[in-house]
Amino acid sequence: MSVLRVAAAAAPFDRDLEADFARVADLIEGAKAAGVGLLALPEACLGGYLSTLDGSADGPPALALDGPEIGRLAALAGDLVVTAGYCELADGVRYNSVVCVTGDGVLGNHRKVHQPLNENASYGAGDGFAAFDTPVGRLGMMICYDKAFPESARALALDGAEIVVCASAWPGSRTNAAADLAEDRWTRRFDLFDRARALENQVVWVSANQSGEFGSLRFVASAKVVDPGGDVLATTGVAAGVAVAEIDVTAALEAARRSMGHLRDRRPEAYQPVDGDLARA
Repeated sequence: MSVLRVAAAAAPFDRDLEADFARVADLIEGAKAAGVGLLALPEACLGGYLSTLDGSADGPPALALDGPEIGRLAALAGDLVVTAGYCELADGVRYNSVVCVTGDGVLGNHRKVHQPLNENASYGAGDGFAAFDTPVGRLGMMICYDKAFPESARALALDGAEIVVCASAWPGSRTNAAADLAEDRWTRRFDLFDRARALENQVVWVSANQSGEFGSLRFVASAKVVDPGGDVLATTGVAAGVAVAEIDVTAALEAARRSMGHLRDRRPEAYQPVDGDLARA
C-alpha cells in the first residue's frame, strides 16, 4: 500500500507576477510541510486570468514553456509534483495552458481545448488530451471548461490516467447570481462536473480553482479531491484554502473498477455517430 497525499488549492492571482510567485511559493512550502506529493494550483495562477469574458480583456503575460518563469516554478517545486496554469506563448500564439513540473523540469503541458464565451479572442485553442507519467502516477490535465465535455476526461482515462487534475478560473453566475456563492448555480455545476467526471471514469480527480474577484469575475473556489467513486474526500468550499486528502491511488482504482469497470465495459460500437452532424447538433 502506498498512500499519496494530494492537495488542491483555491487562491487568488492577478497580473502582478512577482506577487503570484510569492503566493505559489507559500503554497508549495505549505504543501511540502504537510507531506503532500501532488499540489494542483489554479488556471492562470502565473499572471492571472481574464478580467472579463466579453472579448475585450487584456491578456496575462505570455510565458514560454522553456522560459525562465517555468524554470523558476520547477525550482520551487523540488521533489513535489506541481501543476500550475499560465499563458503560454508558442510560435506567436498565446494559449491558456497548464504545466506539470518537478525540480527535474517539465513533465507535461496541456493547452485548453474548449473555450467558453469570448475566450478565443485572447487565446488559441489546444487540440488534444494526453496522459503522462510522473513520480506520483500517470497523470492527465485539463483546464476549466474542458471538464464540461465528458470526452475530455474519457480520453485521459483511456490513455491510462490514474489521476486527473483540472485547473480552473471558474466564476459564479453573472445572471441571477446568488449572494452566497455556496448557493450559486455555477458553483453547483462546478461541483457536479468534478464528481461526475471522477465517477464515470473511476479516477482520482483533483480540482483547483481561483478564489476572490478579478475584474468582473467572482470565482467560486471549491477546490477539492474526489475519489474514483465520486465521493469528495476534501474541499475548501467557496473560500480560499487548500483541500488535502490521503489516498492509495492504485488500491482505490482497483476497488472502484473491480465489479463495475466503466472503461472495461464500454461498447464503442454502440456510440455511433461520434463525429457526424447529429453529434454536433
